[in-house]
Amino acid sequence: MALLAACDSGEQARAPTGEQARAPVPGADVGRGKLLLAQYQCGSCHQIPEVAAARGTLGPALESYGRRSYIAGQIPNRPDALARWIVDPASMKPGTAMPAMGVSEADARDMAAFLYALP
Repeated sequence: MALLAACDSGEQARAPTGEQARAPVPGADVGRGKLLLAQYQCGSCHQIPEVAAARGTLGPALESYGRRSYIAGQIPNRPDALARWIVDPASMKPGTAMPAMGVSEADARDMAAFLYALP
């Protein structure tokens, strides 16, 4: 079941601050990625710094994502792999609890850029 309710918190999207505020995903929009993480309700399952109401505990917390070695414990953590994971997690790790949420490749790149920019 995909939950695609729009989230309008009224706050402006902004990139995370600090030294890591550069997007390693060429052409991606870090600020838009933040909005998309809220729109696709990723915080229902994950804790995501700087994303309002992202306090889920079913999935892993996503702070310091760029410093992790692996996605889902076994996939090398690279921007292209993270974007593919966001689009279709089961194709990369059959049996995963993470559902496909109908995220486009462009949206996934922006979401990945935001996650990599988190301190």
